[in-house]
Amino acid sequence: MSSTSSSGSSLCRQASIVAIACFIFLSALFFYTSPMISRPPPLPAPKHYLERTYMTNSSLKEDKPILLLWVWPENYRFDPSDCKTIYNIDGCHLTDDRSLYNNTDAVLLFHKAIRLNTLPPSPRPPFQKWIWMNVESPTNTGKKPGLENLFNLTLSYREDSDIPVRLRLTTNKIPDENFEITKKEKLICWVVSNNARRTGVGTRNTYYKELSKYVHIHVYGKAYGTFLDYKDYYPTIASCKFYLSFENSIHKDYITEKLNGPLAVGTVPVVLGPPRKNYEKFVPGDSFIHVNDFPNAKSLAEYLIRLDLDDDAYRRYFNWRRHFSARPHLILKNQEFLLAICTACDYVGRHKEYKEAHDIYKWFFN
Repeated sequence: MSSTSSSGSSLCRQASIVAIACFIFLSALFFYTSPMISRPPPLPAPKHYLERTYMTNSSLKEDKPILLLWVWPENYRFDPSDCKTIYNIDGCHLTDDRSLYNNTDAVLLFHKAIRLNTLPPSPRPPFQKWIWMNVESPTNTGKKPGLENLFNLTLSYREDSDIPVRLRLTTNKIPDENFEITKKEKLICWVVSNNARRTGVGTRNTYYKELSKYVHIHVYGKAYGTFLDYKDYYPTIASCKFYLSFENSIHKDYITEKLNGPLAVGTVPVVLGPPRKNYEKFVPGDSFIHVNDFPNAKSLAEYLIRLDLDDDAYRRYFNWRRHFSARPHLILKNQEFLLAICTACDYVGRHKEYKEAHDIYKWFFN
């Protein structure tokens, strides 16, 4: 083959390659720009994903778990931001918007308000936890059939609850040497709003009547016809040397704000409730006087009168204040359940693990 023939063949191959490339380019350009042919639209994201993304970006602003209040306990409402403002709890998105149910991480159900025909819909989302909320004692809790195995978590005053609710003492890293006992104008005070026998008040009423035979007690509250305004609650307790922290019923761990109030304002609580050892799980043993430490009400009255005359002995009931602090609890009616709800918010923000609570009645009533 001559060199001329070889060169011609090479030029022919190069021209063919260029022609093929041009054809491919023009075909692709036509396909892309043609108004008769359109590319398929992207598949839509699942509805629940869109809702969760919208909430995260527009409402939650960060990916916090959602805690849904199915109902407001006793219809006492507060601003959800109070959890952050009052308790520095900001671990969840607290809402009462039932339209968010399918995206809700946990639903808080107030026992007293539960009706089987108004429970959240089933089946529940598999990631969702139901929380049984009850801060009353067994004496004041009615059993509602059908609830025993519905819940994942329990919330109550009991220390063995999944979510125990209590305003606790805090430790002082540096001993407080500046605590001063407020001026006391009265010996013994008692603020009591409930006197309904069905709530178990018989024991404390009997003890009060016996104690009052031997020492004068200043009694306040609507149960005895003397209404005490909210603004006077703490100043009144602070003006007394001793305060009757008598629980309406006696059960394990059932130690309420009746103990916290006097501790917070510098008054010595005289307690009637579970045994002394139960109280000492939560507060120092020298911060209170237990009625069980005395054989009868008369001997307790005599002891309180002696302490009134012995400043040094009385002051020893405040030695604990060097190392611990007590903060006042909330007393407005609409704030009654704020600590419990905020504590639930804190829990769901910290705990992602799966749990179930079986036979809650067997646990709670035993």
